[in-house]
Amino acid sequence: MQSNKTCKFVEQYLAYLVTIKGRSKNTILEYRLDLLQFFHFVDVSRLHEHSNFQYVNIEFIGSITLGDMYAFLAYCQDTLNSSPGTRTRKIVSIRQFWKYLKTKAHLINNNIAEELETPKQPKRIVRCLTLEESVRLLIESSSSSTRDNCIITIFLNCALRLSELESLNVDQVTSDILSIIGKGNKERKIFMTPAVKQSITKWLSIRNSKTYNTNALFISRNGGRLTTRSIQNVVKKHIVAAGINPEGLSTHKLRHTAATLMYKYGRVDIRSLQQLLGHESIATTEIYTHVDERQLQAAVNSNPLAMMFN
Repeated sequence: MQSNKTCKFVEQYLAYLVTIKGRSKNTILEYRLDLLQFFHFVDVSRLHEHSNFQYVNIEFIGSITLGDMYAFLAYCQDTLNSSPGTRTRKIVSIRQFWKYLKTKAHLINNNIAEELETPKQPKRIVRCLTLEESVRLLIESSSSSTRDNCIITIFLNCALRLSELESLNVDQVTSDILSIIGKGNKERKIFMTPAVKQSITKWLSIRNSKTYNTNALFISRNGGRLTTRSIQNVVKKHIVAAGINPEGLSTHKLRHTAATLMYKYGRVDIRSLQQLLGHESIATTEIYTHVDERQLQAAVNSNPLAMMFN
């Protein structure tokens, strides 16, 4: 993409991310949005407002200060009401772009973005389904749709991302393993549970009874690949039908549920969980290892002094 709606330095950087780093389409879209939004903010703050991004040249980039970067983050927080997570992503976009300009493109000598700090994010406990709710969801979906039940079974057993499930092809399924293409086009293998094997076998017997012009595992009514939006709608429909409060629940919460159940009931160590989930940083995996109030109470009561009272 090279038009008056972007600039050559950004597009050269994004091309590098695609060809060398193997970044996904969604990552590229986010980086482009973040960088162009930042440049537009700086341009407007200097009492300019160009109709395109052709003004973004090396002189303009060289004039940007650390203060401009923090002002942009303040704008994102106060005016756009961006979450700490969104602001952190924008910081990463800016940092990585400046790093590329210095170390790869050799267009600048000083990388001021190295000093850009990340906002502190409050620790959060993300909502997930209980074991009982998960069972209800599986039972409900199995009674209405083989395809939908297979989707939900994979989410709750394999902890896939929405994009990973959407992109699944038939040839990524073997007798025991799902070959997943995750973030950054990195491949990882997930061993299928008996429940996943059975649900996929049932679905494939239906799917393969017809001929489609796609290798997609999950097919829509019109014979094409099931979209991420459609998958989200499928999951929400069955959550409601199972009598579960849908507020705050999504396909990603099913991934969270799977990871939490593995950690809680399977005694899976955090390193194994990190590999299973496809996380680069173990810090990301740690949000899946929260303990509930009953575990906290049990921990307190396990103190040998807990029953010593007069």
